[in-house]
Amino acid sequence: MRVLVLQHIACEPPGVYEDVLRERGATLLRVQLDEREPLPDRGAFDAIVAMGGPMSATDDGELPWLAAERQLIAEAVRADVPFFGVCLGVQLLAASLGARVYPGPEPEVGLLPVTLTNAALDDPVFAGLPRELVTLQWHGDTFDLPAHAVRLATSPAYENQAFRYRRAYGVQFHLEISGTMAAEWAEVPEYAASLERTLGAEAGAAFMRAIAVRAEEMRAHGRALFERWLDRVVEPTRQRTLLGVV
Repeated sequence: MRVLVLQHIACEPPGVYEDVLRERGATLLRVQLDEREPLPDRGAFDAIVAMGGPMSATDDGELPWLAAERQLIAEAVRADVPFFGVCLGVQLLAASLGARVYPGPEPEVGLLPVTLTNAALDDPVFAGLPRELVTLQWHGDTFDLPAHAVRLATSPAYENQAFRYRRAYGVQFHLEISGTMAAEWAEVPEYAASLERTLGAEAGAAFMRAIAVRAEEMRAHGRALFERWLDRVVEPTRQRTLLGVV
């Protein structure tokens, strides 16, 4: 299994998702886009994992490489290449499918619940997760649901928290993170500013401690979700490709 990892900042690797991939012997092709590393040819990978970052999905003026990334995602997803996007990754998926990505009314930052939709209860990837999940939220942008996409999770602050489009899945929230990763995020100026603005210094420190306490619970749910994506979406697609079945 060859997995393209689209990474937008060094402190946001796939976390527990990468653990699962390595346990399964996957070959990871990591592209650090903020370092201007080139995107591979379409035939070089079987699936895509797109992670988060401090930029907006449509900051083309400052970051012209975003347009090429969105084009690659759009072409791959419409060709039924399995895709899994997290935070910025789900926003890039939405934008690549023609949906609007824009700043929300206020940042959503904290250990906050999301609720699975009725559609998620019957979804091959989301089925089996608790109806309500505690997740790490740390974002200011949101997105409209693309045409023909299925909403899979929602929160009081932002209606669109997860969706499916054919063999592509995206989640606005983080389940992959460890306490160490979160501490590194707090050093990123854009993230630190949103933390200070939303929670304040004292509450922000408590938030970081709470992440360390809840990280393993979130990572367990993230592992279950990602393993089901690999088992129910990636492997069947890969087997059909190897057999030459469209």
